[in-house]
Formats: sequence, C-alpha cells, structure tokens
Amino acid sequence: MKFSATLRGLAIAGALALTGPGAQAQNLFAPAARVNDAVVTEFEVQQRQRFLQLLNAPGADRDGALQTLIDDRLRAAAVANAGIELTSEGLAAGLDEFAARANLSTDEFVKALEQSGVSRETLRDFVANSLGWRELVRARYLRRVNISEDEIDRALGNTRSTGDGIRVLLSEIIIPAPPQNAARVMALAEQIAQSKSEGEFSRFATKYSATASRGRGGRMPWTELEKLPASLHPIILALGQGEVTAPLPITNAVALFQLRGIEETGAPAKRYSEIEYAAYYIAGGRSEAGLAQAAKLRGQVDVCDDLYGVAKGQPESVLDRGAKKPGDIPQDIAIELAKLDPGEVSTALTRSNGEKLVFLMLCKRTAEANAEASREDVVNALRQRKLQGFADLFMAQLRADARISLQ
Repeated sequence: MKFSATLRGLAIAGALALTGPGAQAQNLFAPAARVNDAVVTEFEVQQRQRFLQLLNAPGADRDGALQTLIDDRLRAAAVANAGIELTSEGLAAGLDEFAARANLSTDEFVKALEQSGVSRETLRDFVANSLGWRELVRARYLRRVNISEDEIDRALGNTRSTGDGIRVLLSEIIIPAPPQNAARVMALAEQIAQSKSEGEFSRFATKYSATASRGRGGRMPWTELEKLPASLHPIILALGQGEVTAPLPITNAVALFQLRGIEETGAPAKRYSEIEYAAYYIAGGRSEAGLAQAAKLRGQVDVCDDLYGVAKGQPESVLDRGAKKPGDIPQDIAIELAKLDPGEVSTALTRSNGEKLVFLMLCKRTAEANAEASREDVVNALRQRKLQGFADLFMAQLRADARISLQ
C-alpha cells in the first residue's frame, strides 16, 4: 500500500461518500457473505472499503473490500486451526509498525481514522489478521524456501528502469594488430570498412576476424546497446542499415561493426554500477599452442573462481580479477564482455604486443539500483517473494475448499 498518500487521503476523508447498494443498506449488521461457518457483515464491508480508500490502496470498491474480508475469514480460521495465537505485545508492535509507515504513532493514526469514520477495531482486525497469517505461512513453508548463490547473483544483476531500451543487431570483425603489423592491418580494415553488403562483410569476418563469431560470418545476436561501451553508442546509432563503422583501434587490434538491425525494445534500458570479470594471460598469444591451451582451459573452468586454481603457483600478474565501473573498463575488453553471460569466455584479445592471449571471463554484472544492496538484503527479499508465492497457493486452496456465499 502506498502510504505516501495516506495523510492526503485522511484530510479529504470527510468528502468521501460510499456508493452502491451496500452503502444504502438499512441493517448494517446483516450478512454480506457467509464463509463456511463465519459471517461478513455489511458494516465490515463499508468499514474496509473506507479504510482502503483512505490508504489509496488497490481494490477499494465494494467488491474489492468484500473479497479481502472473505480472505480474512479464511486466514483467521487457518491460523486458529494451526494453534497460532497473537500476543497483545505482538499486536501492539504490529500496530506501531503499520502506523509508522505514515510517520504517525498508533494513537495518531487511530485518531485520524476515527475522524474519517473508520473504527479502531477495523484497524486492529486488519493488522491482527495480517500478523497471524504471516506467522502461519512462515511456520508452514519457511523450511521449504532455499535461496541459491546463483539466485542471489541474478537478483543483484536485475536492472532498474531508466527509459526505453534499444537493442542492435551487429556483425563484427576484430583483427589482431600487434605493433609490427599495425599499418598493414589498418590498411586492410580501411578496405573492409567499404563493404557494400552483409555478404561481403561476412566473408571478410570469416577470413580475418579473431572472434568466436567468425564461424557465423561475424554475426552477433541481438545485443542491448547498454552492454556495449558508452563510447560506441553514438557511433553505432549513426549507422544506417548495412553500413560499417570506420576502423576502431583497440589494444593490439582493430575492430569494425556493421549494423544489420536496430529496434526499441519497449522494455526499460539497463544500467550497471559495476562489471566483474577475470582475465587470465596465456603465453604464446594467438599461436597454435596458445589457442590450444585456451581451448583446453575453457573445458576446465565454469566460474571465475576456478581460475584461481589454474593460476596457483604462477606469478600474480598472470591473472587479473576485479570489478570496475563500466566507464573504467578498457574498450576492447568492454566490447567482448558485452557478448558474454556470466561464466562465458572470450579469447579474441591479446596483450604484450600480441605475445599473450587474454582468456577473458565475465563473472557478473551488478545493477545500479542494487549497487548498495547487500547479499543479506537480497536473500531476505527473495525469501519473502517465495513465501508470498506459497501464501498465494495456500489461499487459493483455502478458497477452493471453502463454502462461500454472497448475500
């Protein structure tokens, strides 16, 4: 419920008028519904409806209020059958917590409700039912809720809304260019940049590119623009269909991209506060031996932590592992990371003038919105989400087994 609107709602409560046949009922204590052996009265429906209106809550019409009261009867019976009893101290704490969401004490909150025609008992029953149900759900299902490390990592990688997202369909060519070959590679790249068709660019990629996509003619899958380095965004967005970028010098290589498609996703754009990756350096660069060692290593590691075992006993410089803000990541590495999911590997890059092959693995991405979230916070949120799922299923079963009649 959105408590930011509570005070405003309470201020105008005197102007609220309930409508519909229930509001005109002569006998407010006549049954509005029967739930097994329990009764929901018309007075309770009107009280709950006004209470929900004051909280600016969803389902604040008569039918919505009636359905929440039916659910409350089912919850209360299930709580009683489980032998769960709410202490007076527990109820007082719950009332304090509820009122604090509107920055009020319990007495202040009750007074405001009463001035608007909602009784103290309506608030008490609402809070007591919620507390009892919460205890019952936790007692029944908490032991069945398991949170894995992968789930926590995925949750930390969830992103926040920052406007409409854009994704692009690119083909790529990355040509190794150690210093002794830089001039020759740049001349070749200038030639490739004049490609007039996707087929022509694809043939160049198959022949010259060092990336894994060379087997697909350089074709990349749809890629979210935000995963690519920010410096590339205006360059990519300036391309027309089928056009190729000018050669882009990167460390020990030259990159070119051809635009094959672009679209707005309608989904929120994604922003990341940091990206964690590992780079293990293999002697020999793109030699047959270096590439063979990389291929063997790819079959031995599944996550970034596995590389610590590979690097054990070697100089510290053989492995770089850390998390950086996207803008602080070298452009060539950022381009490769954009293509990877956590645990995936690229071997397109070199260092030390081509003498070392970079075995690059993406560890994880952390969303801006979650940058300050601790793993404990995420575990608690995931636990509550799973418990809510169990609670919903439990309620659906209670409704299916109940005798419910509207009067």
